[in-house]
Formats: sequence, structure tokens, C-alpha cells
Amino acid sequence: MIDMKKIMNAPENYVDDMLRGIYAANPMVKYAEDDLRCYCIAEKRPGKVAIITGGGTGHLPLFLGYVGENMIDGCGVGGVFQSPSAEQIVNVAKEVEAGAGVLFLYGNYTGDIMNFDMAAEILEMDDIQTASIVGADDVLSHADPSVRRGVAGIFFMYKCAGAKAADGGDLEEVLAAAQKAKDNTRTVGFALTPCIIPEIGHPNFELKDGEMAFGMGIHGEPGVWNGPIKTADELAKDSVEEILDDMEVKAGEEVCVLINGLGATSQEELYILSGSVRKELDDRGIKTYRTFVGEYATSMEMAGASISLCRIADEEMKKQIDKPVHTPFYTQV
Repeated sequence: MIDMKKIMNAPENYVDDMLRGIYAANPMVKYAEDDLRCYCIAEKRPGKVAIITGGGTGHLPLFLGYVGENMIDGCGVGGVFQSPSAEQIVNVAKEVEAGAGVLFLYGNYTGDIMNFDMAAEILEMDDIQTASIVGADDVLSHADPSVRRGVAGIFFMYKCAGAKAADGGDLEEVLAAAQKAKDNTRTVGFALTPCIIPEIGHPNFELKDGEMAFGMGIHGEPGVWNGPIKTADELAKDSVEEILDDMEVKAGEEVCVLINGLGATSQEELYILSGSVRKELDDRGIKTYRTFVGEYATSMEMAGASISLCRIADEEMKKQIDKPVHTPFYTQV
């Protein structure tokens, strides 16, 4: 048994104590309706489509970490690995809606879908127009793309939809920008250790010494195989092959690469993996437009990483990905 060693007060206050710390440190965000978990941008822009996300705590900077300038406007914050409530989503939407409608953009998980759908029904009764789209980029989570998990690749959906909204796009256009990013993004992940949920106090799965899980989900969902830890080159080759088997990228085409740490993987390791992925793409004649390396969607203190490829569909997508953003957790100039 692994002892739980975390900097916290009471486990049941883990999420709210975290949020209090974020609000205290970052004046560009606030909360609505006296609910710490209704996380919003401090100043909304009249006439702009509002983009709202949400999901469980434990994945920072996903989900709430992308609330800020030229990205997301609000986020419903759930408990650790738990969905936010429909009421929270409604309260966030009413706080950030600015006269142009609301796009719900979140991960493809049953609880989230149920609560966002319920929120959309409530908002429609109040004459607030909504549209919804889910990230579903985890290639190995299911053969059917419609039921795949949404993981780190949702970053590209946030970037493209956020840029389109900031540039004055209407709700239909912002939805289309998110859809284009979704259609062109795939992710493969792998875990080296489990993590510990504070209110449970023990690891959420087990791996033997020297063993890794390929295809593991960010909540500890089983992967497609467990076996000896592979080298960075081997992991890059296996992951890129899985992605390209699912999404054709021809020689000469461009992609953005996202190398994402799951919470306890050093920057040095991520850059080793990034170099291995770049070599794999170069060998295939696939051009790399931009590379993002860091923590974009974590799983508490899980060790491991994921690799996302976003195929560049057109010049508009390039401009959207390049658009500067600023949030309390992520800045791109």
C-alpha cells in the first residue's frame, strides 16, 4: 500500500481549498452565485460567444486552467474525478453569457454529458441559445470515435474555438472551429504509476515494478496492454503509429504536436519524448508546425504522458492556434 502524502487540510475540503487559493492569486478569475465551483473570467466582453467547459478536479490545468483571454469564459468545477452539477453549469453560463450565445465544450464522459445537456435545456427556457461539442481524442479508449474519451487534445479545441470567438465569430462559426479541431486531433497516452484520490486515500490502480500501462485513461481506466516499460523512441513509434492508423496524415502535411505530462513526469522526460516524436514524424515526411510540451491535462500525481497530433487543416487553423492567450495557468505569446 502506498501512503497518501499530500499538502492539504481535510480531504473533503481539497477542491474548495484549492479554488480559494486560485482566486486569491489570480484577479482575472472569479466565482459566481457564491459558489466557489462556478469558475468564471472576471470581465466578459459584450457581444462575444461565451465558451464554457467543465469536469472533475484532478486534471489541472484541464479544465478550469484554460479560462482566460482568448480561450474559455467559464468552467463548472466538479469534485476529484467527478462531474460538475447542472446547476453549477447554468450559473456559470448566466454569469459569462454576453448576448451571442453559449458553446459548451467539454470531455466525452457520461456524467458531464448528462449535466451539460440538462443545463442546456434550462438555459433554452431562459432564451439563452446554446450549442454543445465534446472532445473525444483518445484513440485507444474505443474503436468507435463517438464514445472515445476526451483528454489532452481538447486543448486544440479550446484554442481554435476561443480564437474564433475572440475574433467575433457567431455561435455557429465558433462551433465549427471546435469541430474542425476535433476532427483533426488524436491522442495516445500511457501511465507509469497510479495516483491517489484524496478522499479515497489509496492508489486507483496497481502496476507492478518495471511495468507500464499503454492506453491508460486519466481516471485510471484500463489501457490496452500492461507490460515492461518501453524507451521513449519505442513509445513515440507505437503512439504515432496508433494515431496515424486512425487519422491519415500524408507526407508533406503539417501537424501540431502536444507532449503532455500526467502530473509527475519531469520536463526533461517530456522533452526526450518530444524529440523521439519529432524524429518519428520527420522519418515519415510529416512536417511539424508547432510543438507544445508541458502539463496540459494531468491525473493528480500520476507519472506518464500522452502524445497528441493535430493535423493542420488550413491557414485559418494555424492563425487560431497561433493566437496569443493568457490565463492564470497558461500564456502563449
